[in-house]
Amino acid sequence: LLCPCLIYGAYIFLPFDAPLLPTVSARLVYTLRCATFATFPIVLGMIVSGISRLCSSALEPFGELHREVEIHRTYVSQSIHLFILYFFNMAVLATYLPQELLKLIPLLTGLFAISRLIFWMSYAIGRSFRAFGFSMTFLPLLAMLLWNLYGMFVLEPENLLS
Repeated sequence: LLCPCLIYGAYIFLPFDAPLLPTVSARLVYTLRCATFATFPIVLGMIVSGISRLCSSALEPFGELHREVEIHRTYVSQSIHLFILYFFNMAVLATYLPQELLKLIPLLTGLFAISRLIFWMSYAIGRSFRAFGFSMTFLPLLAMLLWNLYGMFVLEPENLLS
């Protein structure tokens, strides 16, 4: 329930609009530029993972990892997988959205980045606390997927393969 409220509140109250994007290629470039900001938590996780691996007291580089190193490695791995799903869904979504709703692209990007950071912090606290951050990442992704399928098969079935 929190994700739709956050997106709606940001959509209404944040004072910016998406630029005029009449072509599909312009929308895809805009999505690519917005998705660049979603990689910030992943790059930060890679840096912290590398530092924690260097600072760990493990003498064998291929030995068993400490919990601190394993947390960051798992976070980066899961974030990369979710980012790939997010990016492809966002690219398809950008082709179906009307011009006045293109403001959702940077808002969903910001939600993805904040959600991954919340997941990372809660995962470091304990494994039982990570459900909130994961659901803030996964449920908007699922909503985008359902909207994309609805757009492909119901709204424009004649343009499915074109």
